[in-house]
Amino acid sequence: MPHDQPGAQLHWRALEGLYASAPINHLFRSHLAIVGEGTSRITFIVEPDVFHAAGAAHGTIYFKMLDDAAFYAANTLVTDRFLLTTSFNMFFSKPVRGGMIVAEGRWISGRRRVMVAESRLVDEEGDEIGRGTGTFMRSRIALSGLPGYSAKTAGD
Repeated sequence: MPHDQPGAQLHWRALEGLYASAPINHLFRSHLAIVGEGTSRITFIVEPDVFHAAGAAHGTIYFKMLDDAAFYAANTLVTDRFLLTTSFNMFFSKPVRGGMIVAEGRWISGRRRVMVAESRLVDEEGDEIGRGTGTFMRSRIALSGLPGYSAKTAGD
């Protein structure tokens, strides 16, 4: 679906609503923005309540941000079904000790059943702190049947 069609914009806003409605995302100060086909951007505030014993963000936080950014980038190209993560590889290059982190997602390949997307994390200094690549498969779950995914979220 080309990005200049109104339907694509409605789909992207509905994906943003889906992200905002997920109970897991109520635990974090984060915000998803779909800025174009095959791209996503999540801003995420890392606070001490997600630190491990050595005073930096636990790896689960890296995974969540990287997976979500890649997932939503891929799901911009799928308007009927919810995608499922089937594999995800990542590496960390710098500890996160707090502050605003940006997760940038980008679709790489695939449009039918399996899609590949990558993501990266950037800290407030502009340094890349992590990177990941995932594969995502179409599920049998209809997007239209999910409460957070609706055209009503487009204006919220």
